[in-house]
Amino acid sequence: MRRALAGVVAPLLLAASAPAGPLLPSGPDPWVTQADGWYYYMGTEGDRLSIRRTRDLARLADAPAVTVWRAPASGPNSRSIWAPELHRIDGRWFLYYTAVDKDHDDDAHRGVFVLENDGDDPLAGRWIDRGRVNTARAGIDGTTFVVGGQRYFAYSPYVGPDSVIAVARMANPWTLAGEETIVARPDQAWERQGGRQILEGPAFLQGPKGDLFLAYSGSACWSDGYAVGLLRARKGSDPTRAASWTKLPGPALASSAKERIFAPGHNGFYRAGGRDWIVFHANPAAGMGCTQKRAPHVRAVRWGADGVPVVR
Repeated sequence: MRRALAGVVAPLLLAASAPAGPLLPSGPDPWVTQADGWYYYMGTEGDRLSIRRTRDLARLADAPAVTVWRAPASGPNSRSIWAPELHRIDGRWFLYYTAVDKDHDDDAHRGVFVLENDGDDPLAGRWIDRGRVNTARAGIDGTTFVVGGQRYFAYSPYVGPDSVIAVARMANPWTLAGEETIVARPDQAWERQGGRQILEGPAFLQGPKGDLFLAYSGSACWSDGYAVGLLRARKGSDPTRAASWTKLPGPALASSAKERIFAPGHNGFYRAGGRDWIVFHANPAAGMGCTQKRAPHVRAVRWGADGVPVVR
């Protein structure tokens, strides 16, 4: 009973007021999963995958980072371990992460890989390597979501000079089924800052009216123009059809000197205390680039009368 009550109280406390300032002093590409009253946090560390677990995100810094996997000495997933995401799927834990071969550390060789753990505790048990997701192109930042009982995969593949957003159906949590579809390209000026045309870091959120949203980061991460945009698909739409998605104009979350948030991006969503939350990284000052100094922040998501999430 005591444990059950703790699982209820902690989300409610968090919902009442978000932690002031960043959750940690460092934490690029943050991801938060909420399950059974616990918050599980991950971020990019480069050579390993670590998880922090806490009842209270405001005290995340007090939770030790438990390394659950290290990059091998060689092979296709031996370097540049980026953008981890922890998902609970059908009673099992899955970890998605971006990696590359240390002998070919370039965009042409990046891919999304998957680990599986059938235990109740993702900080313990054995992680099984499910290999690289069979995407059609090299790419980064894989995520997964379910709509209408069907599981989907979204990621950011490289297409010529562009990084885009693509979606495909999944046969299981590590295998795509059928062709993938490019649903968005960097065709707005704010998505082309820093010398690159980039859409990356897709994150799924379903609205209260049933509409589907994919948040993404636009522009080069080393630019203060790096920001979060939104794609919207109406209720009942097929996520694998490009025509289903409409790009909302302008960034949904951008640099703000007043809030001391610069180059915000690579966000995720989670639900706690009966509402939706966004977690994202940002620099505390302008011109700091794309380094480990990026820190994780959380904000409550508000829903507008038009059914669009507001994260400013």
